[in-house]
Amino acid sequence: MLRFKVLASVVPLAVAAVFARAEILPGPRPCIEVGSAALQIASIPWLAQLHVSFTDDPRIATVRVRIADSAEAADFTVIDDVDDSEAGACQSDAVPHLIAISSDPSPSDPVIYLSHDGPSDYRIFVQSKTFSARDAAALIVSARSNHRRLETASL
Repeated sequence: MLRFKVLASVVPLAVAAVFARAEILPGPRPCIEVGSAALQIASIPWLAQLHVSFTDDPRIATVRVRIADSAEAADFTVIDDVDDSEAGACQSDAVPHLIAISSDPSPSDPVIYLSHDGPSDYRIFVQSKTFSARDAAALIVSARSNHRRLETASL
């Protein structure tokens, strides 16, 4: 009986530690500022306001993003060489809109096809310690999607 009581008291602590670790350990997440809004990759997917997903099939993609060979050829460029713990964090005081990269997209979420060649809606160049090409693609697509939604809402 004592073992059951100990187990019953440890399980909630373990669950709390998992949730705390998800928010505390990752540190700053990739983040960009667009106008007065900040967009950030969410550390916990269910907290995100917008979800995007990636596909290897260009036929089912709603947005195509090409990885450019140089910063000059890109629409969106991320270059950093910062070793600071705040690298990738937004400097804005605004609460960021959280973006999640989902493995199970809903029909209204953008589906991104990321490639090195072929036609594209956006071109990105990433040379970063804090951003991956997937992070950059998710943020730029979300920034454009969020901007269009705001324009539609204001009409």
